[in-house]
Amino acid sequence: MPRFAILCLIGLSLGIGAADAQHRRQIDATPFSHAPCSVLDGQPCTPSFCSVFNDGPCIPEIDYPYGQNLQLTIESVPEQDQVAKYKKPDHDLDTIGDLFAALRSCWTPPPAEVAREGMQMSVRFSFRRSGGIIATPRVTYATAGIPADTRATYLKAINASLTACLPLKFTAGLGGALAGRPIAIRYVDNRDLGKQAGKP
Repeated sequence: MPRFAILCLIGLSLGIGAADAQHRRQIDATPFSHAPCSVLDGQPCTPSFCSVFNDGPCIPEIDYPYGQNLQLTIESVPEQDQVAKYKKPDHDLDTIGDLFAALRSCWTPPPAEVAREGMQMSVRFSFRRSGGIIATPRVTYATAGIPADTRATYLKAINASLTACLPLKFTAGLGGALAGRPIAIRYVDNRDLGKQAGKP
């Protein structure tokens, strides 16, 4: 009988040790290279969310470096210290900075005689992997109290400016990261139209 009790205790301790080792398995915390968790996984994985029910280490899902939403403001007349950011890169676009510079360099505001000083308009769209636009940019904001024809003029200028630049030349890495992700651009016409109208 004592031998049976000893064997049971040894078996129980081995079972608890194995279960504890399985519970304390290592988590792959390497950013952007982990696999999602699944009840079918027999391997360690990083959870997509933390819970008060977790009794072990918890690593929340890390946002990818390009984010879900890209936002950019483009001014008709950039500040002096921002002029360099409005020059189109002379190579395939490889970073978000390159993309933003290319989009800034594309902007051609409406002629002064049909423009509205201080006008703002925001559009939202997505790129294809190949550098084209998936669908026509959709207006998400326009300065309040602006006549419909002025809004139409600015939307036409935005579409024409984007069309003139497309398709953008992405590297394979940037194209894959941007494909289908929404980008929002706010156009600000900060020109002094009074001075421009007075020019001969």
